[in-house]
Amino acid sequence: MMNNQDLYTQDRENYLPTFNRFPIAFIKGKGSRLWDADGKEYVDLLAGIAVNNVGHCYPKVVSAIQKQAAELMHISNFFVSPQQVALSELLVKISGLDRVFLTNSGAESVEGAIKIARRYAHKHGKGGKVISMENSFHGRTLATIATGQKKYQEGFGPIPTGFAQVPFNDLEAIASAIDQDTAAVILEPVQGEGGVIPADKSYLEGLRKLCDEQGVLLIFDEIQCGIGRTGKWFAKDHYGVQPDIMTLAKGLGGGMPIGAVLCNEKVADAIQFGDHGTTFGGNPLAAASAIATIDTIAEEQLCKKAFETGAWLREKLEELIGKHEEMEFVRGLGLMIGVKLKSPGAPLVKRLLEEGIVANATAGDILRLVPALNIHQEELQIFLDKLDEILIETKTNA
Repeated sequence: MMNNQDLYTQDRENYLPTFNRFPIAFIKGKGSRLWDADGKEYVDLLAGIAVNNVGHCYPKVVSAIQKQAAELMHISNFFVSPQQVALSELLVKISGLDRVFLTNSGAESVEGAIKIARRYAHKHGKGGKVISMENSFHGRTLATIATGQKKYQEGFGPIPTGFAQVPFNDLEAIASAIDQDTAAVILEPVQGEGGVIPADKSYLEGLRKLCDEQGVLLIFDEIQCGIGRTGKWFAKDHYGVQPDIMTLAKGLGGGMPIGAVLCNEKVADAIQFGDHGTTFGGNPLAAASAIATIDTIAEEQLCKKAFETGAWLREKLEELIGKHEEMEFVRGLGLMIGVKLKSPGAPLVKRLLEEGIVANATAGDILRLVPALNIHQEELQIFLDKLDEILIETKTNA
C-alpha cells in the first residue's frame, strides 16, 4: 500500500491543481476519527466541511448504501423512484416547505434556486436580478460566484449579469437595492465561508416582511448550516422565519453527494414540465443514503445533541480566550463554530493537524469547527487540550 507521500506525489502529477492539499491521504474513517495512509489517527472536527453530520461510516447509512447498491443505483428522472419519493416526503415534513427538487451538490442547488426564482419573477412581470450578501459563499459555478466574494471571480470573466451585493445584516441596504427588476434575495442564515457569522433575528424578520411587501422571493442557503448543524433541522428554525426557497447539500447525504432545492407552493406554481432537470440528481443510491442520514439524526436526537454539545464547546473555548491573547471571541450556532484569531488561522490549522486534529481556517483568521453532530465530548476535549498546548507553545516561542 502506498504511503501519504506516495499518494500526494501521484495526486500532484495527475489531478488538476485546484486544491492546495496537505500531504496526507486519509484511507479510513469511523465516527469522528480518521486514519491516514501512514497509520496515524486523527480527531475530525471538519467532517468533510460539514458533510459527515452523523460521522464517518455510520452503520445505518453504510447499510442503506450497501442494500440500495445491490438493488438499483440509477435509473433516470423519466421514472419514479421509491427512494426519491420517500426522501422528498421527509424533506417536506421537516422543513415546512411544499416542494422538492433533488440535485447533486450545493452549487447545483443554488443554480436551481436562481432559475426557479427568475421563472417566478418573469411569470409575474418582474426582472431577474438577484441580490446577495457581501462575504457570502454559494458555490463555484459561474452563477454562484456572481453571487459571492470577488476573489472567487478573478480570471473568470465575463461574470454573469443580473446580480447585486449588499452588506450582510443590513436591512436598509437591501431595501435600497430592491427595484422592479429584483427577483430574489439570497443569503446564508449563518455565513459559513465568510467566517461563521449568524444573521440577526430582527434582520431576518425584517427581510421576510420586506420581501413580502415588494413581491420578492427570499432564498435561504442552508447548504452548510442545515440538516441539524446548528442544533435544529435548519438554521431558519432558530429565527422562526420561513423562506420561499431553500437550498441544501453537504450534510444531507451522510457523505454521499446529494443536494436539494425546496420551495413553497406559490413558487412551485410557476414551474412547468421541462423548465429544469438533472441526470443524476436524487438517484436511488444517493436518496437512500439521505433517508438513512435524516432517520439517524431524528432517532438519535442529534439536533438536540448538537445544540447542547455546541454550547458546551463554546463555553470551554471562552475559558481558553481568558487564557490566550491570540483568541479574540467565539461565535456560531450549535456545532457550527468560529473562533476569531488575532493572526491568520492557517498556521494553527497546520499545527493542529500535526497533533492529530483536523480543523479548518476560513475568512483568513477564523478557526472553523464543524464536527459530526454525534461527536463525543471526550474527543472535543482532546482538541481543547491540544489547542491550549499549541497556543502556550506559540506564545513561548514568540
